Amino acid sequence: MSHDVATPALRIAVAEDSLLLREGLTRLFAEAGFVTVGAYGDAVALLSFLESCPADDIPDVVVTDVRMPPTFRDEGVHAAITMRARWPRLGVLLLSQYVESVYAQELLAAGAGGLGYLLKDRIASLDEVRDAIERIARGGTVLDPQVVSELMTRHRDPVSTLTVREREVLGLMAEGLTNRAIAARLFITSGTVEKNVTTIFTKLGLDDSVSENRRVLAVLSWLRD
Repeated sequence: MSHDVATPALRIAVAEDSLLLREGLTRLFAEAGFVTVGAYGDAVALLSFLESCPADDIPDVVVTDVRMPPTFRDEGVHAAITMRARWPRLGVLLLSQYVESVYAQELLAAGAGGLGYLLKDRIASLDEVRDAIERIARGGTVLDPQVVSELMTRHRDPVSTLTVREREVLGLMAEGLTNRAIAARLFITSGTVEKNVTTIFTKLGLDDSVSENRRVLAVLSWLRD
């Protein structure tokens, strides 16, 4: 007789200087079925916590603001970069009130997955948070459409050669959507999405032979150059 083994809940660590937001995130993650193993008011405390964790007990995902004490400029993203260098499998989700395309590029510079950048005011539902955390934990990439738009604006050539539809598909790919999800979002067939993807990679000079997630990372790699 076989017995189903429950999947362990994802473990989250949070760095957010606002007490209300920090407590709110902790409750939100609990409702989503995650376990918050640490919640801190600055990036230094978060890093100290991670350094104290045994190697086999590091959280699955870290959620951090971009602007943190003491200067409220880029402490969060620099802590994220340090964490990814030290613990490459650690998922990182940046939550910010602002579109900071430079910071997004800096974090994406390593070319690895398990990263996200969402805008606090644009998170519309618990399901959206749950989906983002789960995708990041699996090594996916989740970017807010406004962040994607900023990255694309900074790279007009050869993005400027793409059609309106191709730009829509590229943006949704960068958000981490699969071809099937893109088709559903745009109300087109999967075959049409595949044709657009092939054309996009041809125009951008990117290899179309890699896996779904790596194709997204390839696009992001091109966008950050």
